[in-house]
Amino acid sequence: MKSLLCILFTFVLWLLLTWSLQVREVLVGAMMAVLVATLLAHIYPDNMQKMFNPRRWFFLAVYIPYFLYLCVRSNLDVAYRVLHPDMPIRPGIVKVHTTLKSEIARTFLANSITLTPGTLSVDIDGQDLYVHWINVRGEDPEEHTAQIVKPFEGLLRRIFE
Repeated sequence: MKSLLCILFTFVLWLLLTWSLQVREVLVGAMMAVLVATLLAHIYPDNMQKMFNPRRWFFLAVYIPYFLYLCVRSNLDVAYRVLHPDMPIRPGIVKVHTTLKSEIARTFLANSITLTPGTLSVDIDGQDLYVHWINVRGEDPEEHTAQIVKPFEGLLRRIFE
């Protein structure tokens, strides 16, 4: 089942990238999908059938504008810090904890943190993430987790777990 879903996903991606339904393009896409699935199926996540759950797609549709809102808000915060005459920054690396269990959910969390201006995911160590933060506030790791991880974690849990 995993290989079949891998072939299907790769073939659909091929069709979207080539944007052509010519017989030659479709045949090459089918052959490449089988080749990729044969060689790389072991790196695809288990339980790919979860991806067809409409509930997960709904939460993904909610997550995208929410993520964009957080990015705009962070962009404005970073722009303020850059343009402020005193440049009020206090950079540092903080350790935050996540309750997400799956690797793909933690990867999306780390990428979401990195794509949000002012933060950069440096490392993932099990359930802990190390994040470079432009303005470290306080010394409490739980407070850091609440400010960095919690805005993303709830929706990512509904999408990936």
